[in-house]
Amino acid sequence: MTPEPADARAAVPDARAHVLDCEHAAEVRRAARALLARPLLLASGPYGDAFRLVRRHSSELREWFDRNTGWALRVDAQSARLVKAPGTLDDATHPAREATRSGAPFTRRRYVLLCLALAALERGEAQIALGRLAEQVLLDAADPELAAAGVEFTLERRDERLDLAAVVRLLLAYGVLRRVAGDEEAYVGGTGDALYDVDRRVLAGLLAARHGPSLITVTSFEERSAALSAETSLDSEELRFRAMRRGLTRRLLDDPVLYYDTLTDAELGYLTRQRAFLTARITELTGLVPEVRAEGIAMVDPDDDLTDLRMPEQGTHGHITLLLAEHLAGAGGELSIDDLKTRVRELADIHGGFWSKTAREPGAEGELVEQALARLVALSLAERTPGGVRARPALGRYAVGEAVITEPGAKKAPAPQHVREEAPR
Repeated sequence: MTPEPADARAAVPDARAHVLDCEHAAEVRRAARALLARPLLLASGPYGDAFRLVRRHSSELREWFDRNTGWALRVDAQSARLVKAPGTLDDATHPAREATRSGAPFTRRRYVLLCLALAALERGEAQIALGRLAEQVLLDAADPELAAAGVEFTLERRDERLDLAAVVRLLLAYGVLRRVAGDEEAYVGGTGDALYDVDRRVLAGLLAARHGPSLITVTSFEERSAALSAETSLDSEELRFRAMRRGLTRRLLDDPVLYYDTLTDAELGYLTRQRAFLTARITELTGLVPEVRAEGIAMVDPDDDLTDLRMPEQGTHGHITLLLAEHLAGAGGELSIDDLKTRVRELADIHGGFWSKTAREPGAEGELVEQALARLVALSLAERTPGGVRARPALGRYAVGEAVITEPGAKKAPAPQHVREEAPR
């Protein structure tokens, strides 16, 4: 029997090692994507498999996120929490939303109630009834400073009870609360109550801040926001470069598009020099692919599951959003809100037969325009201006090109198409 060549025998372990390395890299990628999609994962519930994957690779993930973004990763036996901080503090386009099909954005009062509810739960016991939580929130809401800020909460009106119920449902979705009995609708209607278990570990890890709020002494909202997430003193060139690397990586991961004109000169210079390195590191971990244009960079997701907001293509609101995107892309400059309302009325005459009845009613164009603009601005496809709104460069993909007609038998040139692909993440 002819013996197998030595180099062939050596190749077998190498091939197996390569397969194992590929499997390991794929698992780390799935774990990282799971954390980016849901920064809070619980061992129980629908994302238990993702949690176990994150826990298995927690050391590698913790090191990557700390080095490249400055985000801390906390993992225990029951939960994994990626403590994300935004790349910029002035983006109000991605609010907390109701944990219902409507997904309505949180109002100012709901944010206040959320903070008051978390404070009450921190002081409370392992179980709490919704009525008892409401009493605690009501006492704290009587603070004179809240009243001076125009926040009123009395629980006398149904809409106030609905706001508190929305806060509770969000905490249920986060895993801070687990429903034991009853439901929120009964409480809102005044016919019953609800009882919850409080997961204190999840509650303790919910706050994403570098510094404790009780240690912040400045008073204005902008100063407090900046102080909560402030980096350590950047007193050396190495620390400044590290801060820029982390900030740019956070924005590449989180923002639909990173436009060069939103960067400082120092950030733009650093990104110009380190662009290939930064994008390659992100691609290696997440699978996001860089799309580099003259105006900026978008990290595009081929799997289309890392975005919290998509460009709609179905339903009345989706159709109107796409049509207004096309209109803005071809405008070549700033348009006023009245211009867009007029355009919606014109579109209703053309496409109204396919729209919902409420969208065709007189006066509905104002709300339709605002809903469309909220999505376009959140996707960095448009920006509001003092005079109205104007397109951002990425909106050009929704522009309509001129049709090209060729003679019979001639070689056909590719005609520009109305591209309705989704905005990157």
